[in-house]
Amino acid sequence: MGSFIAMALGLICLATGFLNAPSTVEEAKEMVAAAHDDGHGSGHAEEAVHVADDAHGEEHDASHDEHLLHQLQNRPWAALYVGAFFFFMIALGVLAFYAIQRAAQAGWSPMLFRVMEGITAYLVPGGIIVFVILVLSVLHMNHMFVWMDADTVAHDKLLQGKAGYLNPTFFLVRAAIFLGGWIAYREISRRLSLAQDESDDNSNFVKNFRWSAGFLVFYLITESMMSWDWIMSLDPHWFSTLFGWYVFASMFVSGITVIAIISIYLKSKGYLENVNDSHIHDLAKFMFAISIFWTYLWFSQFMLIWYANIPEEVTYYIARFQDYKVPFFTMLAMNFIFPILVLMNSDYKRINWFVIMAGIVVLFGHYLDVFNMVMPATVGDQWHFGVPEIGGILFFGGLFVFWVFNTLTKAPLQPKRNPFIEESRQFHY
Repeated sequence: MGSFIAMALGLICLATGFLNAPSTVEEAKEMVAAAHDDGHGSGHAEEAVHVADDAHGEEHDASHDEHLLHQLQNRPWAALYVGAFFFFMIALGVLAFYAIQRAAQAGWSPMLFRVMEGITAYLVPGGIIVFVILVLSVLHMNHMFVWMDADTVAHDKLLQGKAGYLNPTFFLVRAAIFLGGWIAYREISRRLSLAQDESDDNSNFVKNFRWSAGFLVFYLITESMMSWDWIMSLDPHWFSTLFGWYVFASMFVSGITVIAIISIYLKSKGYLENVNDSHIHDLAKFMFAISIFWTYLWFSQFMLIWYANIPEEVTYYIARFQDYKVPFFTMLAMNFIFPILVLMNSDYKRINWFVIMAGIVVLFGHYLDVFNMVMPATVGDQWHFGVPEIGGILFFGGLFVFWVFNTLTKAPLQPKRNPFIEESRQFHY
């Protein structure tokens, strides 16, 4: 019931965001003027309102006004996209973690396989929604991906040089291949996992191992390409060679965190009786370790760009330093400083409520990470954290909870014939 209430409230908030979006340049300028008068606008609000006085003439004025309109129209779309991508990437991160456990034939984790399979079930609805948003972007229902606009490309030599890769048809074909491959592996692995419970040999376990090992190769390639397509191409003039790893680290730690939270919740309700504190301790260790890995990638990306000081690269961070100080530095504190302080101690990793508290902070920190990756490129300095953004969290959070827990009811929560099930049951760190 709670998930349906969240979805309903989320839809209302998202609809409010779309209904309040301006439809004309005049409405956009009035909205910015009102926000500026209330003291909530950005430092550029007055420039937008008095753009007629710009020294560059009427042509520049018209271009500036249109850009402002597109930014304000993008806001509900961007809020929708951030929420959709964030919860989808949790499921995708869990899928990678699950495949690694299968390929490594890990002995500690089989007790958690059903939880992972429940979370990865969200790949289907979450992936469909993300794909629909991408299709609507190609159909020019929004202006989030500027390279999709033919007029923009016609006046931009850099985008013309990337047109062989960044073109709408190839973009959607790649997205379909990514989603098809990820969902196909999830369904195959889930079927083999359930079949193993009813089998009298380990043939299904071996098949799952082989599928998982092969899938990880496919995943490493497609996850990087997905991060370029779905996130980095929002800023088509900027690029980072480790961006795929950066996005992977964010989704990986978010997925592991959700595994821990759901496992603790189910255990508190009398399920997963064979999941012990050592299992939770290992999940919390991964939360800590991947948070450090994420920080390493964040710093490596930032430091090299800051040190080189190449104009085409530094603009990415300048936009975030100037207009996104609060979410940018809050995100850094929640994703690095907080895990260092609270998850360093081994004993705390065994305290269930402590792990949940830490997990909630980590999840919100990585939501802000996605927010910081998407919003500056789509809405610029016309951002707020308000009704549409809350709506995105509520709707997709509700859908995620409903889909995952509904899947968890479809099969026993403890595997029966996994060769490592006894090792997992007796696991002690």
